[in-house]
Amino acid sequence: MIHKEIVIVGGGPAGLSAGIEAAKYGAEVLIIDENHLVGGQLFKQIHKFFGSREHKAGMRGFSIGRDLLEEINKSENIELWLNSEVIGINKEKELLVVPKDQGVVEIKAEKIILATGAIEKSIYFPGWDLPGVMGAGAAQTMMNVHRILPGKKVLMIGSGNVGVIISYQMIQGGAEVVGILEASSTLGGYGVHTAKVTRAGVPFYRPYTIKRAIGEDCVEGAEIVQIDSQWQPVEGTEVILEVDLICMATGFNPLTELAWMSGCQFTYIPELGGQVPTHNDRLETTVKGIYIAGDISGIEEASTAMEEGKLAGVHAAHSLGYLSKEKEKVERNKIWERLNDLRSGPMDIKRKNGKELMFLKYNEGCIND
Repeated sequence: MIHKEIVIVGGGPAGLSAGIEAAKYGAEVLIIDENHLVGGQLFKQIHKFFGSREHKAGMRGFSIGRDLLEEINKSENIELWLNSEVIGINKEKELLVVPKDQGVVEIKAEKIILATGAIEKSIYFPGWDLPGVMGAGAAQTMMNVHRILPGKKVLMIGSGNVGVIISYQMIQGGAEVVGILEASSTLGGYGVHTAKVTRAGVPFYRPYTIKRAIGEDCVEGAEIVQIDSQWQPVEGTEVILEVDLICMATGFNPLTELAWMSGCQFTYIPELGGQVPTHNDRLETTVKGIYIAGDISGIEEASTAMEEGKLAGVHAAHSLGYLSKEKEKVERNKIWERLNDLRSGPMDIKRKNGKELMFLKYNEGCIND
């Protein structure tokens, strides 16, 4: 069995930030990711971040990813295992890992940070299994990683940030976005993103949903329908659109399988994406020494995930004796100041309230196992 001080599962913005932060205080870190490259969603994000310079405003996701990777490569305390999948974990902080072209490797960690991200939600309708129906994240990967335009005439389901950003990127790539569906009466994305697709002439259908995909061997069209306040179809409002791609940008769920496997307690908080590992304001779960960071702790933006990664990294390093109590408090307060700033906007208040409810639930009755 291999012994490691800190094992981080997931090499996205949260995992990389956690590793960099812990390593800079002297902790030895192993980052494990199932992909052949680290960076998670960052290398798919070609739009500019906004906010303050401290929050990477004006930088594109792939530039932020490159900066993080450069810091990783410069550190003598960080080891990367790519093309490696964690298939088992327990509350004793023992992991089963399958590196590429190798057998199962057993690892015993002093501390574990789970930064496994999220998975796209899907909706189901007649024809949902036809070629040409896909998650918006898959379409983004095809365009921004593999340089393949997944369709020429596109229907986007969902008007949140993901839906409108990817719609605009498809327009930039040469596709026509025939429409964006939104089931509620209000749009979900930030105004700066929705304005771009509006100026490009993309119609928003609201409150509308998809009724069926049309086609025999692949998507050739879509039938959409208006819904009422009870989320029921309104007869006579059906519209048929000629499309060859239907994208679903209908939200995310935290990717929590390893947290379940390790014995963490869970709390259902809709504002954070549903069932989330119960954690405190240092991002430690109910299993002592296991932390979470990023979308596994609640669905938020990449800039927030990076700050949460730093928070988990600081506390994991502190618990191993690499920071004094006073230094840990100073660093934690700095990070929390930035997190509160990121959650201060009108679109983020629900997530801030969700986090506060989580910490209350933890303090009410959850004790580390």
